[in-house]
Amino acid sequence: MNVDELTTNFQATIQSKVSNALYNAWFKNLQILDIDQSTIVMYIDSDFKKKKILENSSYIDIIEKTLKDITKKDYNFELVTDFMINEEPTPPKIENNNNNNNFINNFNNTNNIITQEEQAEYRNINSNLNPNYRFDNFIVGESNMVAQAAALEVAKNPGKTFNPFFIYGRSGIGKTHLMHAIGNYIVENSNKSVLYVTSGQFIEDFTEMTRKYNNTDNTSLIERFKDKYRNIDVLIIDDIQMLKDASKTQNEFFQTFDLLQNNNKQIIISSDTSPNDLKMFEDRLKTRFNWGMTLDIKPPELSLKIKILKNKILGMEIASEIDEDVYEYIATNSLSDVRTLEGAINRLLAYTSLFVPDRITLDFAKEALKDYLGNNQYTTNDLAKIRKVVAEYYDVTEDSIKSKKRQANINKARQVGMYLASITTEETVEKIGIEFGRDHATVLHGVSKIEEQLKEDKELSHEISELRDKLIS
Repeated sequence: MNVDELTTNFQATIQSKVSNALYNAWFKNLQILDIDQSTIVMYIDSDFKKKKILENSSYIDIIEKTLKDITKKDYNFELVTDFMINEEPTPPKIENNNNNNNFINNFNNTNNIITQEEQAEYRNINSNLNPNYRFDNFIVGESNMVAQAAALEVAKNPGKTFNPFFIYGRSGIGKTHLMHAIGNYIVENSNKSVLYVTSGQFIEDFTEMTRKYNNTDNTSLIERFKDKYRNIDVLIIDDIQMLKDASKTQNEFFQTFDLLQNNNKQIIISSDTSPNDLKMFEDRLKTRFNWGMTLDIKPPELSLKIKILKNKILGMEIASEIDEDVYEYIATNSLSDVRTLEGAINRLLAYTSLFVPDRITLDFAKEALKDYLGNNQYTTNDLAKIRKVVAEYYDVTEDSIKSKKRQANINKARQVGMYLASITTEETVEKIGIEFGRDHATVLHGVSKIEEQLKEDKELSHEISELRDKLIS
């Protein structure tokens, strides 16, 4: 088996073991270059990926086990980044579908991207970037450290490392902060032009242009729109899910995406859900969103929430007057998003200014925040409860779920339990693995397998629904 065949088999095998997001982020571009009696040399397309893979024992295990699966031997592997390989062919363009009206013809027949370095300074004045969102004030914890590191890599190498860069997660966990941080870094360290917009602004601009064009037949309107969105080096678009009901705007975004991508311009996108879960989006768009790096930002864990709270009052005189258990109380009883945490600390500061206590004790904080936290408290499912409910549902024992047994019914209960834990709790993959007697990689594989089965298995979908109801009751 030559290295090309090894690479093909390696990619197919590893993709079957991990989730699509994990595969696209870390393993998609691994290529086998050489093999001897004991070592396989593999190319990886960035130093950032190389560093993160070698720092993660689970990723190392995945690679080593996959190599053993396809070679039937135990090999060491070495990652290199300085070996020149042929670039993958540019994905084929998909022609505009049946939009042959006068407006679209005029739009797509106008000039392609032109160099705008001489206009970069002007454009960046109008980039819509918030200068307060920077890497140095983005608070990093376990839940967002990979996203932060990848974002910094994009900022340092726009259009080269991860393109597009797609980040997703619930509202209020730092996606917008990271996007602005990337833009601000690029503006300050290069002459590249950057544009940040929400998808709502993109829709508004496109709708206004088409309406005015149809009324005036003025091609300069098209030129102005194209100049804004296509003659730039970096396009940052927030909350892409808002395009779900705008089919014509989706088509325009598709055309803009392809033009920028084909000219090695950086595209950065955020969403509240993964690309594959974007309902009402064309498949061709979802496919393109998965071309580069796709990462989710999890809600902040307790320790990160405490760091965020402390950072909020950093430098204030009041910081020395707050007891440590106040931070833990707020972090434990707040929703897992930054806005709720900031709201809690602002309310506490306002209450403090009214009553001027000698110290801000836990009792004082409880009194100040009783209405606010009372309205925002939530409960998450306990991992032990999930294991118990799943065991009862599938008529297996809890001990068997944590055991090494691999009977079909036990394995199904275990995988369903891990899947439910991943979607109904904010626990890390490692903690889920401990509760179900499996390692990090096995949890990811199990969750991915259930996700794939749910696409076609209606009975499984019904079972998951029943189990979620039981967890709530």
